[in-house]
Amino acid sequence: MEFQHLNRRIHLYMGLALSPWILLYAVSSIPFSHGRFFDDLDKAKQLPNWTKAAEIAFEAPVPEGRQELRELGRAMMRTAGLEGAFGAYRQGPKQVNVYHHSVWRSTQIRYLIEERRLVVEDKRFRWDHMLTGFHAKGGFEQDSLLHDSWGVVIDLACLALILWVASGIYMWLPMRNLRRSGMVALAAGAVSFALFVWLL
Repeated sequence: MEFQHLNRRIHLYMGLALSPWILLYAVSSIPFSHGRFFDDLDKAKQLPNWTKAAEIAFEAPVPEGRQELRELGRAMMRTAGLEGAFGAYRQGPKQVNVYHHSVWRSTQIRYLIEERRLVVEDKRFRWDHMLTGFHAKGGFEQDSLLHDSWGVVIDLACLALILWVASGIYMWLPMRNLRRSGMVALAAGAVSFALFVWLL
């Protein structure tokens, strides 16, 4: 099998394998770009975004370091009876927030330091938030093989996209009758990207 033929096969099957991932990031970019529109649609429902689920007495020292703050977040999660992926953030000098997100459910735990209590709130499900949550999900900071596997697959998908672009260019180059139109398409994409990078 000639390399050009092999390259065409790689390009074809890689495009098919990447299609659900490209579709995910394409669709989830819409609520990212039009967040105000989706927020206005949701406000028309006149429903609260957050519902208080519990208040729990809690007291623990608040560390300064990021890793130590994550340990505090774990303690807050355990106290609230939750497990899974989370992020811990210092919300000013008097509050620490833990945000627990899964596909279908999001919960926020607020540690009110001076009041020595946790406030647990559940977020109402929204399709646009689910999509943006998928879009932003990544990294290897969660203590979970499943979440690490997601990160590995995303890394592989990114590498595959680079290879997909390279295989497409390699496939186009020998096509003399499409050389000019292909160059116009390639230049249009490169120039528009460079302009936005420069101006933004």
